[in-house]
Amino acid sequence: MKKFLAEFKEFALKGNVMDLAVGVIIGAAFADIVTSLTDNFINPLLQLLTHPSRFADLTGSIIWDSIARYGSNFLSAVINFVIMAFILFCIVKAVNKAMTIGKKEEEEEKTTQKCPFCQSEISIKATRCPNCTSEIEYEETEA
Repeated sequence: MKKFLAEFKEFALKGNVMDLAVGVIIGAAFADIVTSLTDNFINPLLQLLTHPSRFADLTGSIIWDSIARYGSNFLSAVINFVIMAFILFCIVKAVNKAMTIGKKEEEEEKTTQKCPFCQSEISIKATRCPNCTSEIEYEETEA
């Protein structure tokens, strides 16, 4: 059972799975913004254009009040999206930080050295400098 849980943890915390989860959540939040835009702005405008008789008896203040209400609904959806995106950012940042805690930094293998004569960068396995043609003692390292 421990092996199964360890494999599941490794699978769930891979970058691709985390990216997919964030994408789905952000997509759903963005869908709310689009829905709010269409329900609160586009549909009322289309109704006003296609059925002007419904709005003929309304006074101007009622129309502006409804536009303000629709605008506040849309603004609320945008604010919800920003808050959700910020929370997801914090969660992903915390998960990434937690993933690096147990890992040791790998030391990069040295591939170049400086020529003791001309101080230019040369291959670590070079026996002669290509710039100043000086002979260099080659020290074979254990691999």
